[in-house]
Amino acid sequence: MKRTLVVLDPDAPFESTELLGVMDAMYGEGGSSSYALSLGGGDERLPRIVDWLIRVDAKLVEPHDVANATNCVEELHREYDFDAILVPATPFGRMLAPRAAMRLRVGLVADVTGIRHRRGTIQMVRPAFSGRIVAEVVSTGTGPLMMSVRRNVFTYERRRPERGRIVDFAPRRVDRPRVRLVEQRTRPESGDIRDSEVLVSGGGGVLRSFDQLERLARAMGGVVSASRKVVDGGKAPRRIQVGQSGKTVSPRLYVAIGISGSIQHVVGLRNAGHVVTVNPDRNAPICALSDIVVEGDAREFIPRMVERIERGANASARDE
Repeated sequence: MKRTLVVLDPDAPFESTELLGVMDAMYGEGGSSSYALSLGGGDERLPRIVDWLIRVDAKLVEPHDVANATNCVEELHREYDFDAILVPATPFGRMLAPRAAMRLRVGLVADVTGIRHRRGTIQMVRPAFSGRIVAEVVSTGTGPLMMSVRRNVFTYERRRPERGRIVDFAPRRVDRPRVRLVEQRTRPESGDIRDSEVLVSGGGGVLRSFDQLERLARAMGGVVSASRKVVDGGKAPRRIQVGQSGKTVSPRLYVAIGISGSIQHVVGLRNAGHVVTVNPDRNAPICALSDIVVEGDAREFIPRMVERIERGANASARDE
């Protein structure tokens, strides 16, 4: 039986369990025992998902103390000899992963977006050269497979009905913290496209009329996102870019307007619930993975769709 350590992000411990989907992709369902490292306690739902919940008291290691968190990962690996160590590609994870890899003297594959099997080896897929190509990395060392994993790429069916075991872990080595929390402020709504249930996304086909998407997104109760071509063209900020060099999203509905669907873009929406495409070319690559394809000019589609939505909303209001 394999052993996999999942390091949970202190800011989103329950959401970090999507990394267990990577474990299943590597070893198959039931092929590995799951160990989750939680700094500062963790979510009460976690023991129902993982085999082992390893809790570290915040009095010993503060949740964002990356240096001592690295000590925890090292000690746990010495004790359990993990086959894989998975870290979320969040600000916390991106600071922790290289430290832990150096400490354990193993390679690190950053920003993983896929797992493949070929000739008896596990291949870790990640974007390279600013998302222009996809690289497949094979570990040839003897240590654990170690990777940071991009958010919203993998899914995990939380199917464990039994309760996992809880271990309160006290690391033997705890250094004096070199950082301390000076001030904490409540962050306002970020408008992160990864949090939206509906995305209206524009590509090169609407480069000159990209600002029209805002009206459609507002009518649909969603937000606007963009392809790399729009971002590189200076029409949209990089924070709303979807794709390998942007963000990986999982909305219930993704409306792609004027997007051809390069592999770099498509990999960013692999977990979308439904995809609707508006494109004058019915043979565009993105059409192959769309639930509905509207063949036509986006400049005509947008105002007509907005008008229809608003007309339906007004009719419902009158009926009430």
